[in-house]
Amino acid sequence: MPENSLHQAYLSLGSNIEPERNLPAAVRMLAEHGRVAAASRVWETAPVDRSEQANYLNGAVLLETTLLAEELRLEVIELIERSLGRVRNPADSYGPRTIDIDITLFDRDVLQIGHRQIPDPSLLERCFVAIPLAEIAPRYVHPQVDHTLAEIASGFDAANCPMLPRPDVKLSAYQI
Repeated sequence: MPENSLHQAYLSLGSNIEPERNLPAAVRMLAEHGRVAAASRVWETAPVDRSEQANYLNGAVLLETTLLAEELRLEVIELIERSLGRVRNPADSYGPRTIDIDITLFDRDVLQIGHRQIPDPSLLERCFVAIPLAEIAPRYVHPQVDHTLAEIASGFDAANCPMLPRPDVKLSAYQI
């Protein structure tokens, strides 16, 4: 791909500390590094493995950017997370957070950035990752499992993954 070509970064976002403020702020900051081409609805979900904390709000955006995946992760996402007060605790990876931004898919690439895999394996394991991504790119074919995002999202049982839409929270003007 030519150096100035646009890459498509499919990002998953989550927050359970002031999420109504932090999720839209993160998307505005991401827009400084590309174009937010699409945004999912915001969904409320229970915390993974930690019921004693507040529920999470989750969503997804498609960012079109000239940045490579590693640049996006290390130079942009980490800066945004720090500026919004994200504190990483290796001993408590499921703890509360102001913001969590993950590159779930990048173009149609299979990559490793540090300990992070792209496509992010959580796309196949967690409905709050799969469903928002399917909202913004239902026909995108996962490069490793050869299923569309819509097919992946439809495989989650609503009884095992309760998600409530939060129409009061908007990620961006491009939200579906």
